[in-house]
Amino acid sequence: MSPIEIEPGRLFVGGQWREAADGARTEVVDPSRGAVVTTVAEAGAADVDAAVRSAREAFDGGAWSGLSGRERGRILHRVAELIRENADELAQLESLDVGKPISLCHAVDVTNAANDYEHFAALAHSLDGAVRNTPMNALAYTKREPLGVVAAITPFNFPLILAGSKIGPALAAGNTVVHKPADETPLSALYMAGLFQRAGVPDGVVNVVTGTGPVAGEALLRHRGVDKVAFTGSTAIGRHVAATAGEALKPVTIELGGNAANIVFEDADLEKAVGAIIKAFVFNTGQFCMGGPRLLVARSVHSTLLGILADAVPGVPVGDPRDPGTVVGPMAGEKHLKKVEEYVDLARKEGGRIVCGGERLDLDGGFYYKPTVIADLSNDSRVVQEEIFGPVLTVQPFDTEDEAVALANSTPYGLASGVQTTNLARAHRVADRLQAGIVWVNDWAMLDPAVPFGGVKDSGYGREYGPEALDAYTRVKSVVVSLD
Repeated sequence: MSPIEIEPGRLFVGGQWREAADGARTEVVDPSRGAVVTTVAEAGAADVDAAVRSAREAFDGGAWSGLSGRERGRILHRVAELIRENADELAQLESLDVGKPISLCHAVDVTNAANDYEHFAALAHSLDGAVRNTPMNALAYTKREPLGVVAAITPFNFPLILAGSKIGPALAAGNTVVHKPADETPLSALYMAGLFQRAGVPDGVVNVVTGTGPVAGEALLRHRGVDKVAFTGSTAIGRHVAATAGEALKPVTIELGGNAANIVFEDADLEKAVGAIIKAFVFNTGQFCMGGPRLLVARSVHSTLLGILADAVPGVPVGDPRDPGTVVGPMAGEKHLKKVEEYVDLARKEGGRIVCGGERLDLDGGFYYKPTVIADLSNDSRVVQEEIFGPVLTVQPFDTEDEAVALANSTPYGLASGVQTTNLARAHRVADRLQAGIVWVNDWAMLDPAVPFGGVKDSGYGREYGPEALDAYTRVKSVVVSLD
């Protein structure tokens, strides 16, 4: 499949396409070849200000918040329909931009994005309050109201899905949005701006500003016209986002880094477990904050499982993301590839044994790294404790259930976790003890917009997906009417 033609991207502000105020542009690189495919506008503070003002005018004018929830839901349903109608174009954009295998883009990214908007369309007309019984001679009731202008700042690894997990509930609740996609992967965000317009979203309700984090992202974060910040990214930047928003007392949802443990007990079905293990660390080339890069294995099956992985992992198809048979594509950029190389080199220095992989794959000038399995590292190893964000798996043995739980909870992160066991009582017992926002049993990455996810500890706070997501985009107002 040949790359699609992309028109040079512009900012989308107030329903209009425009260049950056200073004319600045930035390159977008195809990670499968290391080649520039297009340029997009690089927003500055003035552009961000224009976008926020546009969103504010649309909100204050009631162009969106003034619609009934049912009307907003109808339009969001149309967004979902347009995503499905344009699935091929969106999948190609996501593959070209991020380096994802085209089959993955179709099956996961585009499908889930459509499901996201469909899910929140259904919730848009279910926003309600409650009548409260009090001893007062009064009628007391609550209602939920939109917050105003939402800043959605999204990462490079799942541009389409993680935009939908923020824009979907924000719009369902009646807010307006300024979206700042990752500077490396802006293409699907710009395409979606056109789909929102075609679906009937009024001008100014969704605005897209492409640009860098230190300039466009910082200007958006600090803008006094923004009422709420939704951010997905690294823990280090997340701390800055939370602190900066806190200065202005703005509510924040932050979904940050992860370093999940996948626990395999001696009673696990190893054939099924191997599939879950490999998916957990190679899915999206390991660039998945809810991935499972730490494998904890009962000592009685540790050697057996390592042998199975040594045979199976090198057979995972790595290559051109445009090939329908590819499972693992390139890293999203050269800096991400270098980071993985540095961690694997560190693993060698820390006494780790490379079971398989451990090197770049030279292919078409792209940013490829072979899926890598590492054994014999201590739990205090940096490679075990820190987020690598690439196709690298560390394997550690354990002797007891208590030790497995302690190892799983030993890092600063708490986004996801996994349990592989045929013992139902153990599955529930261990899931209760794991410090994670979501726990998968006998599989990995089972996600649906009806199921909330989010982190604990250094993985952030707040929840995306599910009806719980709407709580983050609304506030409760109480009304008390005297009956005297």
